[in-house]
Amino acid sequence: MPQRILVTGGSGQLGREVVAQLVAAGERVRALSRRWRSGAGAEWIVGDLRTGRGLDVAVAGVDVIVHCATDFRHEGEVLQRLLEAARWGRQRPHLVYISIAGVDRVPLGYYRAKLAAERVLAGSGLPYTILRATQFHALVRTLLAVAARAPVVPVPRWRFQPVDVRDVAIRLAELARGEPQGRVADFGGPEVLSAADLARVVLAASGRDKRVVRVRWPGRLYRAYAEGGNLAPEHADGVRTFEQYLAERGNAATLRYR
Repeated sequence: MPQRILVTGGSGQLGREVVAQLVAAGERVRALSRRWRSGAGAEWIVGDLRTGRGLDVAVAGVDVIVHCATDFRHEGEVLQRLLEAARWGRQRPHLVYISIAGVDRVPLGYYRAKLAAERVLAGSGLPYTILRATQFHALVRTLLAVAARAPVVPVPRWRFQPVDVRDVAIRLAELARGEPQGRVADFGGPEVLSAADLARVVLAASGRDKRVVRVRWPGRLYRAYAEGGNLAPEHADGVRTFEQYLAERGNAATLRYR
């Protein structure tokens, strides 16, 4: 029998792909968004995780929650509000949470917030699954496109393992349809590439020829990235490469997510 699955952030970059995967699999999908949406084969609920508005309706009767919404400033508070709403219901839904590879190794504020949220979920008493993924293609593309505006392109001596959001969505949909597993293996892109090599790919895709210069900065954050704290090379499970992603989208210098 199909499950009723709630996807938070259902209209976002990741959420809409997860919705599509679950609908295609025949599940009964409910999607939460701050603005009214329709279509995609899902039941859309308007709600706000920051205020709690609409959460009681969103979580009512669901078997699984895939938490794709994120809040850079209030990640833990948002998750706690969602957990409180879920615990009020008659069912104990399985909560699937998307986190980031290296949250326990990279001293970045947002990473710390994601790690704290993982711990809140683990102590919530609800069945859960946590998936950590490497950086999405779109994020890496945006960062490098900004750097590529300069006459000489400065990049750190870091490596990235960009992953396609559609590949992550497929994995999340699999986890949502399965049993709770706690923290599962990380999910990384198919290639580990230096920031310099990635910048050259961006430049080539946009028809520009500029010098790429690798630079070094002091501090713990730089060192954590330089040591590969953001990578999951043993879990290169993604399929679509960064170059393929850029080719699909044409002009790699465009800064907007698509």
